[in-house]
Amino acid sequence: MCAAPLDDFCGSVFWNASYLNREDPDLPVCVEQTVLVWIPLGFLWLCAPWHIVSFYRKTKVNRDHLSKLYLSKQLVVSLLFLAAVAGLAVTLGEDFGPNKNALSTEKNPGVYYTNPVLYAVTWVLLLLCQEGVRQREGAVDSATLFVFWLLLILCDIFPFQTQIREALKSGEISDIPRFCLFYISFGLELIALVLSAVADLPPEVEQRVKNNPEVGAAFLSRITFNWFNGMVFKGYKQPLVQEDMWDLEEKDGTTYINQRFQHFMQSELAEARVRYQDRLKKNQDEDRSKVQEEACQNDLSNVLGKGVSQDVLMMEEKGTKGDKKKKKKKEKEEDYPNSWLVTTIYKSFKGILIESGFFKLLQDLLGFASPQLLKMMISFTQDKSRHTWEGYVYAVLLLFLSILQSIFLQQYFQRCFVLGMKVRTAIMATVYKKAMVLSNEARKESTVGETVNLMSADAQRFNDITNFIHLLWSCPLQILLSIVFLWLELGPSVLAGLAVMVVMVPINALIASKARKIQIENMKFKDERLKVMNEILNGIKILKLYAWEPSFQTHVEHIRDQELKVMKKFAYLASVSTFIFQCAPALVSLVTLGVFVWVSTDNVLTAEKAFTSIALFNIMRFPLALLPILIATMVQTTVSRKRLEKFLGGDDLESDIVKHDPSFNSAVSIRDGSFAWEKDAEPLLKNVSLDIKPGRLVAVVGAVGSGKSSLISALLGEMHRTKGFVHIKDSLAFVPQQAWIQNATLKDNILFGSAHDEKRFQRVIQACALIPDLELLPGGDQTEIGEKGINLSGGQKQRVSLARAVYSEADIYLLDDPLSAVDSHVGKHLFDQVIGPNGILKDKTRILVTHGVSFLPYVDEIVVLVNGVVSEVGSYSSLRASKGAFSEFLDTYAKGQNEQTEPESDLSQGVTEVELIPEREDTQPDSPLEETVSYTLKRENSIRRSQRNGSIKLRKTSSIEKSEAAGKSNKGQTLIDKEAMETGQVKFSVFLQYMRAMGWWYTFTVFVVYFIQNAAFIGQNIWLSDWTNDAVDYNETTYPSWKRDTRVGVFGVLGVAQGLFVFIGTLLLANASIDASRIMHSSLLNNILRVPMLFFDTTPIGRVVNRFAKDIFTVDEAIPQSFRPWILCLLGVLGTLFVICLATPFFALVIIPLAVIYYFVQRFYVATSRQLRRLDSVSRSPIYSHFSETVSGLSVIRAYGHQERFIKHNETTIDANLMSVYPWIVSNRWLAIRLESVGNLVVFFAALFAVLSRDTLDSGLVGLSISYSLNVTQTLNWLVRMTSELETNIVAVERVIEYSELENEAKWITDTRPSEKWPEEGRLQFENYKVRYRPELDLVLHGISCDINSTEKIGIVGRTGAGKSSLTNCLFRIIEAAEGRILIDGVDISTLGLHDLRRRLTIIPQDPVLFSGSLRMNLDPFDRFSDEDIWKVLELSHLKEYVAGLQQGLQYEVSEGGENLSVGQRQLLCLARALLRKSRILILDEATAAVDLETDNLIQNTIRKEFSHCTVLTIAHRLHSIMDSSRVMVLSAGKIIEFDSPANLLEKQGHFYNMAKDAGITQDDITAF
Repeated sequence: MCAAPLDDFCGSVFWNASYLNREDPDLPVCVEQTVLVWIPLGFLWLCAPWHIVSFYRKTKVNRDHLSKLYLSKQLVVSLLFLAAVAGLAVTLGEDFGPNKNALSTEKNPGVYYTNPVLYAVTWVLLLLCQEGVRQREGAVDSATLFVFWLLLILCDIFPFQTQIREALKSGEISDIPRFCLFYISFGLELIALVLSAVADLPPEVEQRVKNNPEVGAAFLSRITFNWFNGMVFKGYKQPLVQEDMWDLEEKDGTTYINQRFQHFMQSELAEARVRYQDRLKKNQDEDRSKVQEEACQNDLSNVLGKGVSQDVLMMEEKGTKGDKKKKKKKEKEEDYPNSWLVTTIYKSFKGILIESGFFKLLQDLLGFASPQLLKMMISFTQDKSRHTWEGYVYAVLLLFLSILQSIFLQQYFQRCFVLGMKVRTAIMATVYKKAMVLSNEARKESTVGETVNLMSADAQRFNDITNFIHLLWSCPLQILLSIVFLWLELGPSVLAGLAVMVVMVPINALIASKARKIQIENMKFKDERLKVMNEILNGIKILKLYAWEPSFQTHVEHIRDQELKVMKKFAYLASVSTFIFQCAPALVSLVTLGVFVWVSTDNVLTAEKAFTSIALFNIMRFPLALLPILIATMVQTTVSRKRLEKFLGGDDLESDIVKHDPSFNSAVSIRDGSFAWEKDAEPLLKNVSLDIKPGRLVAVVGAVGSGKSSLISALLGEMHRTKGFVHIKDSLAFVPQQAWIQNATLKDNILFGSAHDEKRFQRVIQACALIPDLELLPGGDQTEIGEKGINLSGGQKQRVSLARAVYSEADIYLLDDPLSAVDSHVGKHLFDQVIGPNGILKDKTRILVTHGVSFLPYVDEIVVLVNGVVSEVGSYSSLRASKGAFSEFLDTYAKGQNEQTEPESDLSQGVTEVELIPEREDTQPDSPLEETVSYTLKRENSIRRSQRNGSIKLRKTSSIEKSEAAGKSNKGQTLIDKEAMETGQVKFSVFLQYMRAMGWWYTFTVFVVYFIQNAAFIGQNIWLSDWTNDAVDYNETTYPSWKRDTRVGVFGVLGVAQGLFVFIGTLLLANASIDASRIMHSSLLNNILRVPMLFFDTTPIGRVVNRFAKDIFTVDEAIPQSFRPWILCLLGVLGTLFVICLATPFFALVIIPLAVIYYFVQRFYVATSRQLRRLDSVSRSPIYSHFSETVSGLSVIRAYGHQERFIKHNETTIDANLMSVYPWIVSNRWLAIRLESVGNLVVFFAALFAVLSRDTLDSGLVGLSISYSLNVTQTLNWLVRMTSELETNIVAVERVIEYSELENEAKWITDTRPSEKWPEEGRLQFENYKVRYRPELDLVLHGISCDINSTEKIGIVGRTGAGKSSLTNCLFRIIEAAEGRILIDGVDISTLGLHDLRRRLTIIPQDPVLFSGSLRMNLDPFDRFSDEDIWKVLELSHLKEYVAGLQQGLQYEVSEGGENLSVGQRQLLCLARALLRKSRILILDEATAAVDLETDNLIQNTIRKEFSHCTVLTIAHRLHSIMDSSRVMVLSAGKIIEFDSPANLLEKQGHFYNMAKDAGITQDDITAF
């Protein structure tokens, strides 16, 4: 044996089993001197090279800096070196010294020479290693050195106690020098261990630690995530905000990740493109050969003559069609370079991937050690003759193993989640960068929404899959190992259990596929419901005015019912799968153990076998459940992969379309250029040649669709050049037709990344007529502009866009019709001050696309485009004379413009002053915050429409009825109330409210049923532990078969009972949660429809929709899904503790301190984690909104050449998000490692108490209590996860309840109901009527009193903000009176129910709002009228022939917002609605913007004829239309200042006279009327 040489080497016995076989075991001295010395030293020698390499690396470390800590470490090691030398000296002195005993010939054994030498060399090596650590950049300590010291001390503990025991036994110390040296060294080693656990911060790191403690965290702090404590405590004391987030390390930042990813992506993508080209070539060759083959066959068939029957031909044709389809499909599938993304991700992040895989492997292997230890533990309790110390060793080993397992698992998770985060970041940054250079063909293929989706959904998919990517190999490995170990325990009967598991997989897969189908159906209803909700909220004003809410409410409720039916189906399916999942482990253990005892009578179930197997089955459960989920996720990710590869592999914009050569003498020149939007498309611009000298102003004119904007795009290089060449001399600035405004301050929009120069800035805003706007905006030039410029009017946006161009001081200006969106006087101002011959830009080259004929005489040159061809070029006079295309153009446009500009020809001085108030704001704080947002949007649309119709309809500023911010007080600055972000803990009452919605009976029953299930589970295990005791009782005799059958039978019944009870509980919970969903949704909907209009004016629609979308979704799906596991986990943990206490009552003492620790950890974590989650979602939306903003403004960004700046901005935005994502990931690990420590302590104490009380325990209970405790860690983890998830989700209930309890408007129907025919006459009386929009605001109408007789036609006029629309709002009680009253036919309207009132009045609103649904539904949502009634009103409103011509007639589907009808048709439909209602009072809010003159005349005539017997109030914007009224009411600042017939008012020469004069109406016109 090899022990003999070692015996000689030590001079004592190397191994003797008797050392261990006693109550006080010890190791032989020889083992302590050899093996225990070699282990730690060997470890260090292996790791040393890695440290010494640092000497040869070029680093930027400050080599002169020596910290006190470093010096202390080196000092301790030097002292240890001296001790080793002293040890060698002692040995030498004893063997060769002067006072050596001459008689004794024997010398010290070899070990006394080698060990000191080994140690001395090691200490020298260690000095070098510590210096190596100091020279490594960014290193604060070394993990390997810490582990070395730890190992060394652990190994030295054995000789430590051996020497003390020897000394105590013999009463003296035999070898004093070595004894002293050993204990001195041991002390120094302890000091070294402590020093190595402290971080040694170099000066360059110290600064960074303040902003990111992780940089300076020592090894221990890194594995326990202690460095994160600061954030947790802060989050517990107060809600965290973005400023509290720590800086990212450079390697986690977007810039670094993106550079690395791009580097690998370029080479991978290039290879993929080569493969793609080869594939195309191959396909073409195949096609060619096929064509030839077919040709041959055709010749053959011709030779065969005409005898082939028709059928065969038909079949052949079908066949070729099929082939074509297949081929098409195949081409469609892989019509781009593919399968390069995954390899790129792998190459970019392989380091972290391999590291995490290594940790996962270690953790998996360690997981199988616990069941083996459990087995030893049980056999130890069975065999009472064994020494107690063995039990303690097992208990300590269990603790040690579980701690190691926890550490590895958390390191693995940490790396995986960080990897997921990095992959998401890389994809987001790459998609953004790609969007910057995407060609037009590629851009056409995906909408902005789809592209944003790539960034949000698809990147998130990759994030999720990379979190769990290692499970792909880890799950099969775990299953395989479990089977191997189970085979060793139970032999072939394992296969029976395995068979059951295998059968489960397809059943689960089947359920999953069914569930997916249901889910798709569910999404369909969800989308449908949200679409309708969106329309309701957008058209809420119309619904209120027409009293149509009930019809729409029933519509939504109907969709919701279908949705809930589907949800119920889904919930039932889910409960079946839960049943299977719950029964699986019970079934598997039942089948396996049953088969095992039935196979032969020799097989007796012992506690070791039973509990080891159950522990192994428990390990196996997890991977089996995860595999199907993982595969499903993989499939979804494949879809995302294809989409991303297609987008990122698309063609880039050609960068060489436009040449830049400063030596060229003309500023812009195109030679014989043809341009198309796509590669294969027909060119839009054909053979264009242009030459523009520097400093000229060139106008481009032409009819709509003649290619003016395309010409600008061609100059910007946005179009595909089929021939010719383009040259541009210097820098460009570009003003697009639709202004592109960023969500930033007004100033930033104008500066657009240039440096700020105050003088230049003032000059620019002066010239662009922005000064008055700035005075009125709440924050001046620091005002935040909303997304898409929502809080600016169309004209203001256009002027900001122009100001941006002017400020950029470029050399060439491309202006794409910037004057169309502004009023005529502003347009003139802009032309004079900016664009024209005397403007700021007079020395620059300007290319102006315009429709404004009036500016043409002042330009240097005019280019006329006709159908994409330049038809003439020349000055105004020369083109006018040539009578070509240009004069035709002039005639068309001049006509259109003169018609409208006529009234403005003699603008008196007074008007001009009014006009200079910018278009958006009013002078009086008259109207409410009503719909400013929707107003702006609608206004935008009307401008766009009028552009589409070719001529620009100019409107006078005073004609735009505006409702603007109330008061210039600070209150008025904030249009929209900030949304409350919940902070802190969710109140318990919210949980109670949710339970109330579920129903108390349900809630109670669910708890009881789950409790019984848990009891069955515990009962089954106690039965098992009792069963295993049979092995002891029937040790000598044969095991009776009746007993065996009873055992198996009861075990099985209890197993099935668990499954059944879970099934029942889940079903009940499903029903309860669907009830809760139904109640919460209907109360929310019911309330939202009854909320006063004011609420919708101050709340963005998105916020309300969000309640119906995300929050209801959470209530529907997320809460029930986290509620069930939460109950199960809670009961599971309680059950575990109960069983351990049952086995070892001592354990109850430990529960309390552990519970306290657990509680605090959880409270700290939940507070921080919840806030980090909120910060994550708050900081995520700017990424997407900035992206969609960029995509919509691409041409502008490219024109100015600001791509790099935007990419940088995107990187900072993503970084801001990562700053809260990364701490969130760490917070989960921080929690997990602490909870697992609590769990590991539970395991340790369960084992420890089992050892202490082994004399009173039977082995079955020991197995039971320890196998339970092994599971507790996972369950504890889950419990906290579920608690925090439930808390996060329950917030949705809070938000839904908040909106279900908003204050309502007056009752829809009250006890006082008017008669059926009311109002018969239609007489109106206002008595001292006063009104304000909100209690804290000023009055809008100041005591209006007037009488309006039956069938009178009243025109209401007044400057913007005089209170015209407030008057109609009062009639419908959209706002309630502050004082006074309105009588209709003598009935006070405030006594009626709102619906009784609103149904009897009719309004034709300014904006025609339609809802998606049939035409019929839009006219008569309650189905009150017959079809012929409807056809009659369609005839009267001139729509009959149009509707009759439609295929579906009245059932024609109107799309969302009525997009598939023209604006005029929509307005006529609104007229039809009014005709159908036949009420005696009609209010006309005159629609000016949207309708062309022809429709307008149709409407006016119909109203005159059909409503002659009604009282009609017309709010006029154009005075022409009310000149034939019986009386005109002139309002100013909420008071009636004039009220008489038009003729009388003109004679009085008061306000009305002035207004008429401004509009160019004279006394003669009246007589004409």
